[in-house]
Amino acid sequence: MDASNNAVHGEYKVPGGKLVVVDLSIVDGRMAGVQVSGDFFLEPASALDTIDAALEGLPVDTGEAALAAAVGAALGRAPQLFGITPEGVAIAVRRAIDTAPPQAGAGGTA
Repeated sequence: MDASNNAVHGEYKVPGGKLVVVDLSIVDGRMAGVQVSGDFFLEPASALDTIDAALEGLPVDTGEAALAAAVGAALGRAPQLFGITPEGVAIAVRRAIDTAPPQAGAGGTA
């Protein structure tokens, strides 16, 4: 993705599982336009929208544990994840953010 508009991309292969891909933009130190994808399966498929929404607006300095907790809390117990985990999503998010140019993560976080 084009880093000039603060868009970043991260990937993580869950051990024994599937590939998790995260694309997002960084706006005022927060995650925006979050899109999680990959070669995993979710039941129901709408759980993917729930994951995206759970990450949307979070500060870019949110750690892996807090990201995983946000995804897990948003999903609850109903959805079934095949090949991914909330922790795997969190790692992909951190990898995306950690590739951002320094100015992309700045501006707005205190």
